[in-house]
Amino acid sequence: MKKILLIVLIIIITGMVSAQESQKIGLVLSGGGALGYAHIGAIQALEEHDIYPEYIAGTSMGAIIGALYAQGFKPLEILELVQEKKMYKITSLITYKHFGELGLSSHDVVKKIFTELIPHNSFDSLKLHFYACATNLDKGISKIVGTGSLLKEYVTASAAIPGVFEVETIEGIHYIDGGVLNNLPAQAIRKQCDVLIGVDVLPYVEDSPLTKTRDVVMRAIRSTQHQNSLKGRELCDYIIDSKAIIEYHEADFDNYREIYQYGYKAMSDYIEEHPEMEQQCKHKK
Repeated sequence: MKKILLIVLIIIITGMVSAQESQKIGLVLSGGGALGYAHIGAIQALEEHDIYPEYIAGTSMGAIIGALYAQGFKPLEILELVQEKKMYKITSLITYKHFGELGLSSHDVVKKIFTELIPHNSFDSLKLHFYACATNLDKGISKIVGTGSLLKEYVTASAAIPGVFEVETIEGIHYIDGGVLNNLPAQAIRKQCDVLIGVDVLPYVEDSPLTKTRDVVMRAIRSTQHQNSLKGRELCDYIIDSKAIIEYHEADFDNYREIYQYGYKAMSDYIEEHPEMEQQCKHKK
């Protein structure tokens, strides 16, 4: 009888361990311009705690960082690519066009970088499951894409800041930045994941000063993006806010290393304060 009970106990424990090992981890990365470089630091902190997401979803800069990570680039490699490809210089990223076009800058630089780093241009050929969020400007709806051979086009569309970058036309449809309607697209991978981690680099800062017209405009834009991120935030099991937004803004590309550190610290501190997250998500060797 004791032998039978022991066997049953072993089966139960084995089943529990197997279930724990099969936990599917998802990571959602918000948009936020240069503030999105915090995502690189956040991912670095995750890996240092043996947490390796299998599903990635992102908007705008979150889509750019997410696609590179899904391709297999490690966080520190992505950080070095920012330096190597001069992605920290806004003048290198923007190629001005004539006024009257559907945007002041083309996507030529971003597309060239992606062609060099991800030559297959396919969602299905990435090492991790990846989803990009863009805004369908013709219908006024958010679109999430995770399959097909137009990876470069949809990531570019996801980061097409209205008025700054030209509208991205894909199969006859006009797309712009996904952050216009959905800045934290957790909906893309919630059903596929047992645990969903969200990193928001545009958390709403209530006490930010209003001293200039620009401050009012930025507060209005950020309020809108915060509102369209609420559903995504609610869907996440864990939500990490990068506070780089207090010190820097969306166009501070040259401060990418400092912004990286904000993301790294935010994630490291969160894991320390929520040990259950590490226990639940830690990769079992």
